[in-house]
Amino acid sequence: MSELIIATKNKGKVKEFQNLLQNEHLQIKSLLDLDDAHFDVEETGNTFEENARLKAEEISNIIQRPVLADDSGLVVDALNGEPGVYSARYAGEPSNDNLNYKKVLNKMENVPDEQRSAHFICVLALAVPGKDTIFKTGICRGKITLGPSGTSGFGYDPIFIPEGYKKTMAQLTPAEKNEISHRYNAIVKLKQYLDKNKLDFF
Repeated sequence: MSELIIATKNKGKVKEFQNLLQNEHLQIKSLLDLDDAHFDVEETGNTFEENARLKAEEISNIIQRPVLADDSGLVVDALNGEPGVYSARYAGEPSNDNLNYKKVLNKMENVPDEQRSAHFICVLALAVPGKDTIFKTGICRGKITLGPSGTSGFGYDPIFIPEGYKKTMAQLTPAEKNEISHRYNAIVKLKQYLDKNKLDFF
């Protein structure tokens, strides 16, 4: 069985990747599974792509194995694109999901419903020793709620309603979320690319 390392210590994100990617030929692991899990790559990029590249390439170079990294976040139109690349630490360090989404809600307190559009974005970077890094982007459009609802998601899921739905991401089942999520859309594009180009990195 081949092995792919996901460059994260976020258990919620690892679970999503495992649900979306894992099959009988591929075992999904994360930084939490490595003997030395102290891979704290500083996200100094100004874009999602730059941050994903930094994480994937640096860790792949260290462990000499395929590494898939993502940089993802929430982009709110009424907040001029915030929180953007700062989504994970929007309310400061250490990262706290509740404080992050409460900051968004507080900043949007007086924003009317028709102006609460937003989207989740995920940029994947697949780094393989000796190969060029591959990038794929997925987007999930929707809007920001007036308050949090649901407990099954993580991050900004409780305050985000995807287009075509009346529930927040945190109220959807994992299967429902996987069908529309920004991460799912990016992974589908990555799978299609690897298939089309007959690239078997694993």
